[in-house]
Amino acid sequence: MATSSSSTADSKETNGSYVSCDFEIFGIVQNVFFRKHTEQQATKLNLVGWVKNAASGTVQGHMEGRKEDIDKMKTWLKTTGSPKSRISKANFSNEKTITQLNGKTFSVNK
Repeated sequence: MATSSSSTADSKETNGSYVSCDFEIFGIVQNVFFRKHTEQQATKLNLVGWVKNAASGTVQGHMEGRKEDIDKMKTWLKTTGSPKSRISKANFSNEKTITQLNGKTFSVNK
């Protein structure tokens, strides 16, 4: 059978069903280990990309992975963050389907 069932055994390698998405998080998100916790959560969800502090006081980033993992990360970025963060708003933009991941890890950019 050529149809793929929702098997999680090969979570990294599926046929061109990846999503990429940019994000910007507003609120008390700098100097509260937000980037570190974001990196840990993204790695747990097998996402690749980056996160950084922006000069405007927000946290910005880019993530790529399976749609369901991206959706879980969006929820985490909107509602959880790091223990000391206070998220007031989360913007997600440039979401699109991609055929392969453009990277191997999720990193914190300075």
